[in-house]
Amino acid sequence: MLVNGKWTADWQPVQATDDKGGFVRQISGFRNWVTVDGAAGPTGDGGFKAEAGRYHLYVALICPWASRTLIGRKLKGLDDVISVSVVEPALGDFGWEFGDYPGSDRDTINGVRYLHELYTRADPTHTGRATVPVLWDKKTGTLVNNESADILRMLNSGFGALAKNDIDLYPQHLRDEIDALNAEIYPKLNNGVYRAGFSTTQVAYEEAFADVFEMLDRLEQRLAVAGPYLTGESLTEADIRLFVTLVRFDVAYHGVFKCNLRRIADYTALSDYMMRILDLPGVRETVNIDHIKRGYYSIKALNPSRVVPVGPDIPGLAPVTLTAG
Repeated sequence: MLVNGKWTADWQPVQATDDKGGFVRQISGFRNWVTVDGAAGPTGDGGFKAEAGRYHLYVALICPWASRTLIGRKLKGLDDVISVSVVEPALGDFGWEFGDYPGSDRDTINGVRYLHELYTRADPTHTGRATVPVLWDKKTGTLVNNESADILRMLNSGFGALAKNDIDLYPQHLRDEIDALNAEIYPKLNNGVYRAGFSTTQVAYEEAFADVFEMLDRLEQRLAVAGPYLTGESLTEADIRLFVTLVRFDVAYHGVFKCNLRRIADYTALSDYMMRILDLPGVRETVNIDHIKRGYYSIKALNPSRVVPVGPDIPGLAPVTLTAG
């Protein structure tokens, strides 16, 4: 991680734990917002006006938080407005790295090798982890926001007429329900799989494990009697936030994070729901099973050998053929 702008140690997945040995996620440090007129958003400073070609997303295809923003960009038709760079899937000693692995990019915007270099360009004294996604302002050469929940909402409403507005991922009449769903699903499932995988004690692991499957069971029941989406007929940001966890579950969390009581494939309603979202225009392009597997199984603290499992495949996605080297 970075301490006062200096990389101080090899990358580690767990930077903080609670009194039970549970994984504690770092709070995002850059919270400015892009808005139609450049006024300040709910947090941070103003000055970031929506303009075509001004902003750039740095993402990892293994990361569910980054994939939230990729899906939002696709659904809102912002492909030609916001450019994208993809880091390599494997996490090395210096964190996320740009390179030539298939599906990854070199950084042609700033020319850096490691993502953490962007953080110190924006703040030479930054302390913390260098995470994805990063929304970068090419005009002022700084980091706008690294909180995926903020970026997803910016993509939904912050770009005005530059975006497609036939879909609203956070409609006014559903906001209370969406916020309540996010508040339930995030700690128990989205972050719950990480709490299980990165637990440092048995009690912390078992508590997280129970939360994960309690939430999956509840969502299965909800979708079995209602739908097609969490709030009914309308796709919202709550669905995007759930989908990115579901699509990684069987190929990564079930194995390397030890969330192995059941698979998503064992849930009928959740499986149908996941495929329904996967079939939306553009969503399939944001899912790369090879990157997901190679990324999670590259975490040395959890998988010292870094051997990547060949299976399972996900119906509707191209089978992954892994080769040595």
